[in-house]
Amino acid sequence: MSKKPTSSDSNTILPIESDATPTEPVAVSYEAALAELETLVEQMEGGQLDLESSLTAYRRGSALLKFCQGQLAAAEQQVKILEGENLVDAVGGNEPF
Repeated sequence: MSKKPTSSDSNTILPIESDATPTEPVAVSYEAALAELETLVEQMEGGQLDLESSLTAYRRGSALLKFCQGQLAAAEQQVKILEGENLVDAVGGNEPF
């Protein structure tokens, strides 16, 4: 019996289950999504794919790009929050540590 990948497996991209299109990924990490996106781009730019495969790769790449952009936006928001906390500490006289 084969083990079904779970979200705890590192660098795994799992397909969305349900009625969603099979090309939409659920990536467990930014790095895994970016690596797959880079591979897709190389294949498409190298002319290694037929038309149908190119369209499938484009749809998957678009979903991966959206996921990566969301991850970057979330990280940017966290940095802004942390910078705000450090600014409050500096202005309020409270030194971190």
